[in-house]
Amino acid sequence: MKLTHTMVPAGIALLMASCGGEAPKESAAPAPAPAPAAAAPAETAPAATAVTYPADFIKASDITLGDKIDPAMVANAKKIFDAKCHVCHGLTDQKVVGPGWKGVINQRSPEWIMNMMLHTQWMVENDPAAQKLVEETGTVMPDQQLTKEQARDMLELIRSL
Repeated sequence: MKLTHTMVPAGIALLMASCGGEAPKESAAPAPAPAPAAAAPAETAPAATAVTYPADFIKASDITLGDKIDPAMVANAKKIFDAKCHVCHGLTDQKVVGPGWKGVINQRSPEWIMNMMLHTQWMVENDPAAQKLVEETGTVMPDQQLTKEQARDMLELIRSL
């Protein structure tokens, strides 16, 4: 019985300490939430469009897509895929770790796909679609050290699916 009398006050003290150390206030009303920080006036807010792109960032005008798939480019890309990509990506629409590649060309622009391969970290830091992929997969694609030509071959493989 003596043990119970000493443990109850000790338990209450421990509970109070873990909750901030104060007894509950008389009022049952919750404390008001802090007001959100006021946004800076538009004239003093930093320009949202001041994005610095990597020097070799791919633009739509940098890519020429033929009407037909280039089998030599696809063959080169399959070698790269087998060496660097197959662990996380598939050639179907099924997610492995990252998204499957079939149909990606219908969801993303060719330049976005190539920039994701060539400038992964920049894309993850600056592109909302890349950020969403990281959220969905729980991982960031490692830099595969592809050349621009290799990335273009990979785009041709993706187009072929």
